[in-house]
Amino acid sequence: MTGHLNIYGVYVPMLLVAMLAAYLVKSLLGTLLQRLGFYRWVWHPPLFNLALYVMVLGVLFNLCARLAS
Repeated sequence: MTGHLNIYGVYVPMLLVAMLAAYLVKSLLGTLLQRLGFYRWVWHPPLFNLALYVMVLGVLFNLCARLAS
């Protein structure tokens, strides 16, 4: 996934777009897991949230790479 996204003449790295999308998806998943009571079983919620973000970012990065080729 190389390249940039042109938004009205401003070039934005695709990685930044993927990171913002991953943050939004992670926030939605975190809210859903909080309402379901999943965090009662998690030892360290901030560490779990970081791992969840990294996993979502990896999935989005792979999806974007497959769609670009």
